[in-house]
Amino acid sequence: MRNDDKILQEYYEQMGISGGVFSFCSKIEKKLEERFARIDQVAECNQMKVLKAMQDNHLSEACFAPTTGYGYNDIGRETLEKIYADVFHTEDALVRPQITCGTHALALALMSQLRPGDELLSPVGKPYDTLEEVIGIRPSDGSLAEYGITYRQVDLLADGSFDWAGIENALNERTRMVTIQRSKGYDSRPTLSVDRIGELISFIKERRPDVLCMVDNCYGEFVELAEPSDVGADLVVGSLIKNAGGGLAPIGGYLCGKKECIEKAAHRLTSPGLGKEVGATLGVTSALTQGLFLAPTVVKGALKGAIFAANIYEKLGFTVIPDGTCSRHDIIQEVEFHDPDLMCAFCEGIQAAAPVDSFVRPEPWDMPGYDSKVIMAAGAFVSGSSIELSADGPMKEPYAVFFQGGLTWEHAKFGIMMSLERIVRTGKLKNIVT
Repeated sequence: MRNDDKILQEYYEQMGISGGVFSFCSKIEKKLEERFARIDQVAECNQMKVLKAMQDNHLSEACFAPTTGYGYNDIGRETLEKIYADVFHTEDALVRPQITCGTHALALALMSQLRPGDELLSPVGKPYDTLEEVIGIRPSDGSLAEYGITYRQVDLLADGSFDWAGIENALNERTRMVTIQRSKGYDSRPTLSVDRIGELISFIKERRPDVLCMVDNCYGEFVELAEPSDVGADLVVGSLIKNAGGGLAPIGGYLCGKKECIEKAAHRLTSPGLGKEVGATLGVTSALTQGLFLAPTVVKGALKGAIFAANIYEKLGFTVIPDGTCSRHDIIQEVEFHDPDLMCAFCEGIQAAAPVDSFVRPEPWDMPGYDSKVIMAAGAFVSGSSIELSADGPMKEPYAVFFQGGLTWEHAKFGIMMSLERIVRTGKLKNIVT
C-alpha cells in the first residue's frame, strides 16, 4: 500500500469506516475507473454547453443585482431564462424562485396547459406519489379532477417496455397532454433514457400532433448529452434543488419549452395579464446562475456515487435498480433490502456521513403527500436538496431505499461506505465484508 493510500485509510478510520469496509469498497472503486472516465467526458460536454449559453447571452455582473416588489425589468432573471432556453434548446423558459419545489413545477405545468374537459395521459404508469393529489388520483382540494380534468394511465409492460397498443387505445379526442416521468420515483422500474423518451414522443405525435408532451426531468438533467427537449418534448420540468441547481440554488424550479406553453405557465404562476413581467428575485439570481454553471460537475459526482452504490450492494447479493453495469439516465440508485432494519441502517449511515446534522438519527414519519411512512436521510446545506447526499424510501415492501446526490464524488463515496458500515454493524449481513 502506497503512503498516500495509508493516509487516506487513516482518515476514513477516523470517520468511522472499518478496515474491512474500506478494503472492500476500494476494490470496487478500482474496477470502475474506465466507466468513470466516460462520465467525466459527458460532464465536460455539458459544461461547455452551459458555458456557451452564458457567454452567448452576455451574462454580466449586473445580472446579479437583487430586485424587490414587482420585479419589473429584472435583467438577471430575464438573462437566466434565456440561458436555460439555450441549454435545453427550447423557445423559452420560466426559471423562478417562486416555484417552491419539483411537485409545484409539475403542478404548474399541468394546471397551466389543461382545461375542464381535457384528459391527461400517463403512458409510463403511475406518477410520483406527490402528483397523485395534484391529479386527483387521491382526492385533494384544488386537484385537476375538481376542475373536470380526467386522467388515464397505461402501465409499462412487465419487462419495462412501453405498451404501444395500450397507449394507442388510450389516446382519444379529449387527450390534451401526455406526462412522461423520466425517473422511477418510488417504483422499481427502469429510468427512461432520452432516446426512449424520444421514441415515445414520436409515437404519440405521429398519431396526435396536437397533444402536448411534458417530461418530468427531475434527477435526469446533465446525466446524458441530450435532454428530452432535444427529442420532441413540448415542456421539460424540474427542480432547482436537484440536478439543475448544482447544490447552490436555495429554492426554485424551471420549465423549458414552447413559447406558448411557457407564457401560459407564467400567467398561472403570477396572474393573467402579468405573466413573466413580475417576480422579484430578492438577490438569489447569483446562486441560481452559479448553481447551473456547476451542475454538470455536481451531477457527475452524484452519478459516480450511484454507480458505486449499485456495484457494492449488488456484490453483496442485494437487488439493485439499475444494476451495476446498466447504462444510467438519472442519479437515483435503488437498493432493495426486504428488511426494515437494514433499510433504516442504510439511511442512518447516509445521515452520519452528512456535513449538516450528522448527529441526527432519521426516523420514519407520515410525510405529507405519501400513503405510507417515509424515512429520509439528508444533512443538507439547502433543506430538502436531493442533489446533496440523501436517501429515502417508503416503509413498505420491498423496503427499498433510494439513494441520490452528493455535491462531490468524494462525499458520495464516503456516504455509501458509511451506509455499508452501519449495515455491517447490524450483524444481519450474510456476506461478511473482510
